[in-house]
Amino acid sequence: MERSQDAPTTSGRRQWWALVGFAAVVFVAAAIGGLGVQGTPDEYASLRQPGWAPPSWLFGPVWSLLYALIAVAGWLVWRRVGFSPALWAWSAQLVLNAIWTPLFFGAGQYGLAFAEIVVMWLAIGLTVVLFARVSRVATAQLLPYWAWVTFAAALNLSIWRLNS
Repeated sequence: MERSQDAPTTSGRRQWWALVGFAAVVFVAAAIGGLGVQGTPDEYASLRQPGWAPPSWLFGPVWSLLYALIAVAGWLVWRRVGFSPALWAWSAQLVLNAIWTPLFFGAGQYGLAFAEIVVMWLAIGLTVVLFARVSRVATAQLLPYWAWVTFAAALNLSIWRLNS
């Protein structure tokens, strides 16, 4: 049963500190994904890529926006139902998100990175399904992320095949 969009389970300062916490968790996941991975734009440029591959400068702005949406979506669900199965799924997809960059860029394991991004895509899908039971707004905020990961998976597969 969906509750009213304007009936949060928490109120006051606690909810705003929680938003900061969700943003921090997403930032940490993004930072962990980039730890020890230097020169990704150069590595990306050196790979054989399909003609539809975006330029490396596009990834920073896109991921910044997506990470903000991921954080707010998690926070919105937390406000409505607390730490529930939906947020366990949100956490799992975030961990998988953090793993992909080191696999692809740090280890150069394009095939393993593709398998991992497929699992991440499924985890995002589960998160979308569970969020849909709680908040349409939070669900909508995850859809651009899911779409981008769909595109990234296709790009990963193409790069893997072109560079094997």
